[in-house]
Amino acid sequence: MTQEKTLTEIRPRFVVYTPPFMHRGYTVNGMMRDMIIALAPAAAAAVWQYGIEAFRVMALAAGVCVLTQAVWEKILGRQSRVFDGSALVTGLLFAFLLPAGAPWWLVATGAVLTVILGREVFGGIGCNPLCPSLVGWAAMTVSWPVYMDPTAVNLGSSLIDPLVRMKYYGWTALPQGSEVTLLLGEQLGGLGSVHIAAVLAGGLFLLARGAVRWEIPAAFLAGVLITGAVFWQFGAAMGINPGSTPPPHLYLLTGSTVFVAFFLATDHSSSPVAMGGMFAYGLLAGFLTVLIRIFGMYPDGAPFAVLLASLGTPMFDLIRVAPFGGKRS
Repeated sequence: MTQEKTLTEIRPRFVVYTPPFMHRGYTVNGMMRDMIIALAPAAAAAVWQYGIEAFRVMALAAGVCVLTQAVWEKILGRQSRVFDGSALVTGLLFAFLLPAGAPWWLVATGAVLTVILGREVFGGIGCNPLCPSLVGWAAMTVSWPVYMDPTAVNLGSSLIDPLVRMKYYGWTALPQGSEVTLLLGEQLGGLGSVHIAAVLAGGLFLLARGAVRWEIPAAFLAGVLITGAVFWQFGAAMGINPGSTPPPHLYLLTGSTVFVAFFLATDHSSSPVAMGGMFAYGLLAGFLTVLIRIFGMYPDGAPFAVLLASLGTPMFDLIRVAPFGGKRS
C-alpha cells in the first residue's frame, strides 16, 4: 500500500522566475566579479586624476548601497544576498556617473535611492524594470542639478567640461586636436565615465567573458554615430545652429556615452533578451542620446536616453524570430 503524499512533501517540478532567463553557466557572484574587474581600469584612472576625492565617492556610494540592501532585507525578513556583490557593483556604477566633488550627503542619498527605488521595491536583483544606478543618478540630477554639475564642483581642476562648451558655445570652442586628450579622460565629467580608453578596455573584457551581449553596445554606438552624422550633415538645413551639431565622433569621446553603452544599457533585467529587440533598443537609445544633447537642457543625454529606451523593453522583446515550423502570435 502506497503512502499518500501530503502537499508539503510534493516538490514543484516547474518554477517560474523573473527575467532574464538566459543562462550561460554564470553565477551572480561570477558576473559581479567580472564587472568589478572591468571597472578597475576606469576606477584607477579616476583616482589617478582626481585623487582621494574619487576614492571617497566610490567607497561611500558602494558602502551605502551594501548597507542599504542589508538593512532592507533584514526589515522585510528576506534571505540576505548582500555577499553576492550586486549591491557593491550597483554602487560603483552609480559613483562613476558622479563628479569627484559631489557632497557626501548627495552620494549617500543617491545610493539609498539606487538600491531601494531602483531595485528592491520591485523584488530585488533581476526584477528591476530600469537600471538601478540610472534611477539614482536621475533622481539626483533632477533634484540637485548644481551639485551634479562637474563644472560647479570641480575642486579647482583646470580641466574643461566639453559637453558644457559644446552645448552653450558650440563644438568649435573645444581646443584644436583635443580628440586624444578626450580619449584619455582629460575632461571634467562623471567620475569614471569620461576615461574613454579605460572604459573601453573594461567593456571589451566584458564582451570577451560573455558577461554582456555585443548587440546592445554595437547598436547603441551605431545609433549615436548615425544620428550624429545626420545632424552634422543636415542640421543647418533644419535650422539648427551648426555649432550645436558636432562631428559624430565627438559624441563618443565626451560624456558617458561609451560607459553607458557597455555597463548600463546592457543591464540584464532592464534590457531586451531577443536579438532583434536588442538592436532596436540600442538604436533608439543612441538616437535619443543625440537628440537630448542637441535639444535638451542636460548636456549629457546618454543616461536619460537609456532610461527612456528601457521603458520599451517589453515591447522590444516581441521583436523575435518565429519558432521553427510555427507562426508568431
